[in-house]
Amino acid sequence: MTDHPAVPDYIKNKIDLAIPRLGSSVVYATNDFFAAKERLIQSAKPVFIPGKYDDNGKWMDGWETQRRRNGGHDWCIIKLGVKGVIDGFDIDTSHFTGNFPPAASIEAVLSDSEPNETSDWTEIVPVSSLKGNSHHFVPSLSAASYNYLKLNMYPDGGIARLRVYGQPVCEWNRKDMDQVYELSAMKNGGRVVAFNDAHFGDPWQILTDGRGRDMGDGWETRRRREPGNDWIIIALGHPGIVEKIEVDTAHFKGNYPDRCSIMAAHVENATDQSLITQSMFWETLLPPQKLQADHIHEFGKKNLSQLGAVSHVRFNIHPDGGVSRVRIIGKII
Repeated sequence: MTDHPAVPDYIKNKIDLAIPRLGSSVVYATNDFFAAKERLIQSAKPVFIPGKYDDNGKWMDGWETQRRRNGGHDWCIIKLGVKGVIDGFDIDTSHFTGNFPPAASIEAVLSDSEPNETSDWTEIVPVSSLKGNSHHFVPSLSAASYNYLKLNMYPDGGIARLRVYGQPVCEWNRKDMDQVYELSAMKNGGRVVAFNDAHFGDPWQILTDGRGRDMGDGWETRRRREPGNDWIIIALGHPGIVEKIEVDTAHFKGNYPDRCSIMAAHVENATDQSLITQSMFWETLLPPQKLQADHIHEFGKKNLSQLGAVSHVRFNIHPDGGVSRVRIIGKII
């Protein structure tokens, strides 16, 4: 049975910067004879399929190297789709029992081009012991921003998944203040602070690029059987004056919200927990608006209250349902 250690806060509060949805990829591996390096960062949970083999042996859902006979150790390089500050990792050896590496370490670098062994790597996870078929939650030792990681396994073997939990970093000081930006986009530092329910789907998906691929690509709440409405609080990547809002209900047809509304405020030095209470009293940025199934709704200045600069929004859906994307667009201050 897979070992389940205590889950740290960064698993609950941060996003996986290594997922392909953000443009992340495994760009190099010393070897991936038994299992392709690309599987290491797949979003889906690793699975074990009894009796499934390929030309090289047992099919495993992860990254697995051949047995080393010449010393040294195996490693791979992961390019993060967005630069970010990393809080911690989950080194997951699920389903790897007699073929997991006894230890691993992680190095990181910020680079404009693909790094190599001679790059100025910083060790952010020292050599740590691993167990088979287990999750290993390890914190990052650095608060710097990185966009490349080097996962070392000692000496060889297989790792099912590497999850990299952190927060994307956007260099707003290089932005043009006269231009409009998607202030809520995850790639621009936007993040989900809290929500009252997320029974279906992952809430952070509403801050990603493009339209949803299916009904699972968005935020959906359970069917509400009591009075009230569902909500989600979003911290913008940078305070700004909102000029446009988009709400996309792609693929949500029999379960889209009847209406939506948005409250907002400029908040400084508040904890995530305190924002939940504060948000109940924020001013209305977007009054209740009727929604349609599988549709991109655009709300411009004529729909919005003039609140000045805001840093956080509370997106309300009435009474419940699913939304694919929410985009808060405006000028930074």
